[in-house]
Amino acid sequence: MSIPQKCYGIIPARYASTRFPGKPLADINGKPMIWHVYQRARRCIHLDEVAVATDDQRIEQTARSLNIPVVMTRNDHISGSDRVLEAAIKLNAPENSVIVNIQGDEPALHPDMLSELVRPFSDANIQATTLVRVIDAPSAQSPDVVKVTLDRNSNALYFSRAPIPYPRDNHASCFYAHIGLYAFRFKTLKNFVSLPPGRLESIEKLEQLRLLENQIPIHVITTSHISFGVDRPEDIEKVKKLIEQ
Repeated sequence: MSIPQKCYGIIPARYASTRFPGKPLADINGKPMIWHVYQRARRCIHLDEVAVATDDQRIEQTARSLNIPVVMTRNDHISGSDRVLEAAIKLNAPENSVIVNIQGDEPALHPDMLSELVRPFSDANIQATTLVRVIDAPSAQSPDVVKVTLDRNSNALYFSRAPIPYPRDNHASCFYAHIGLYAFRFKTLKNFVSLPPGRLESIEKLEQLRLLENQIPIHVITTSHISFGVDRPEDIEKVKKLIEQ
């Protein structure tokens, strides 16, 4: 399916991390993690350009040494979305383009996941998209796994760290785990970043709730691909095995 707009993949990468400082430069089979993310993203046939967005000179220098396009951004951004917006502006992305926020800690990312994100934009009504995968009930109990419920048109109704929908009376329920990849129309991303944090967003500590609180729909795609984010140093060995497979 062809996408009428240009699509930009932007990988926000910051050096500071409470659980894993320097994470984007962590060595995975001889290359920094950010290299693996970039190589996988550039294999997506729907992305016209892919670049790293950072505020750290160490990441910038590493990216340039590996011929990875990189944009230097301000160091006071409160979220990855703010950094992605600044990078998109500096890349002179057209007003009608689609901007894909690619997590910099997903070195085992499958390129088809990015295609799944951008294909729906062939529909002019789509403003933002994200991915989910089906999980079992025990996995849904973890507050580290963000869950989402959907309406009949596969738009998000709500995101929560709690297991939703709650299976009262042992009613069989299908749980969807959110995968933190997003695509936005450029104007929707600008609007999103300009909005103040919402009440539900502040309670759940989930940035995407700001969109729903402002009645901006998020179209949700269920993927069959497995994604694994690196949160701690001990996750490196797990992701090495995934990449080798």
